[in-house]
Amino acid sequence: MISILSRLMLACLLLPCIWTAAHAQAVSFPELSSAVPGHQDVTYFDLAKMIVPDLQAGADGFYKGGAPIEMRDILGGNEGGSPPEAIDLPNAAVLAIKAGGKDRLTMLFDLGQAQDSSEGFAVLALYDLTGKPKLLDAVNVGTDQSTYFRDPGKLAVGVGDDAVITMSTHFNSNQGYVGTILILVRNDRFEPIDQINTFDENVCAYKRTQDLSFQTRGGEKPYAAIKVTVTDATTPSGESCEGPAPKAVSHDISVTYHWDKTRSRYVRNSDAFEKLSAENAKRF
Repeated sequence: MISILSRLMLACLLLPCIWTAAHAQAVSFPELSSAVPGHQDVTYFDLAKMIVPDLQAGADGFYKGGAPIEMRDILGGNEGGSPPEAIDLPNAAVLAIKAGGKDRLTMLFDLGQAQDSSEGFAVLALYDLTGKPKLLDAVNVGTDQSTYFRDPGKLAVGVGDDAVITMSTHFNSNQGYVGTILILVRNDRFEPIDQINTFDENVCAYKRTQDLSFQTRGGEKPYAAIKVTVTDATTPSGESCEGPAPKAVSHDISVTYHWDKTRSRYVRNSDAFEKLSAENAKRF
């Protein structure tokens, strides 16, 4: 008979191999004029000015400025949008993370759209606040009209390392388009892991949604495996509509990302999300 102590030891040995679901993290939207906790002489406005150097508080409660500093697009190339000539910023999203075992602060600034662009420009910034505030990295993560941290905001991929999740989206009367980017923070730089495109629609006869969930598995070094699952569900509305209503159906599409030491990056175990994106494009 196995003793209680032996069972406890066995559980501890197995724990790193269990997939762990990601839980919601503390994304906040503080007033830019407020002080950063633990740094009473530093405000979020001070940090924002490292991104938009001429940023000023406006009389309407918004912060206004010109072009942001030069930065790369997180996905590489010139796929991202351009920043607007004039910035009207209400606030920024803030998320504390761990990177390389160190405390870091990320801020997400949705700067809006350039006049001739269908995509927004959103800056993901990484700060070191251990001494004098320092901007370590900044990238454009905007791939659609509006950009946010996507719940759960971050994933623990190591004892002292988090991955960050952003999403860009736009909606029309009955369709929703979402591009989710999974981002690793390594050597105080943002590195893309993958982009996952999903598509929701809500018409007379049915509602079809594609929701994402994230899990990590410990025990892999230096970074945990990440499993991303899209749950594609169709629900009939029960309304009288033209044409037959589809049956209720739901299925999961999963891709797992493992750290490849040779390539020094995460690699995926299938092209399932690329196929899903192509299938969705046919429904636009």
